[in-house]
Amino acid sequence: MGWIYVFLAAVIEIVWVLGLKYATNVLTWSITVVAIVLSFYFIIKAVETLPSGTVYAVFTGSGAAMIAIIDFWLLETTFTWQKAIFIGLIIGGVVGLQLTSEEKRTSGEKR
Repeated sequence: MGWIYVFLAAVIEIVWVLGLKYATNVLTWSITVVAIVLSFYFIIKAVETLPSGTVYAVFTGSGAAMIAIIDFWLLETTFTWQKAIFIGLIIGGVVGLQLTSEEKRTSGEKR
């Protein structure tokens, strides 16, 4: 369940990062603030079962990669093969962290 929380936090991060850039009125700022709170709530839930360093690395890395891809795809930022390689390294690092991290057992769980 911890990885689902990390994924939700990273997806919602896209909303608030774009909100910080494009919010212009009370409604869009409110959505941005709610997205920030939700994103951090999901991070807090994730660290209950996963190592906090791993959660933070995956959250920031996947969020950065997704924002960069959205910049290229929707916002017409210049795309180069060098940028693609580095985004690929971020994604590879995120996948590697997920594959090598174990979820913590809660006191009520059996082995």
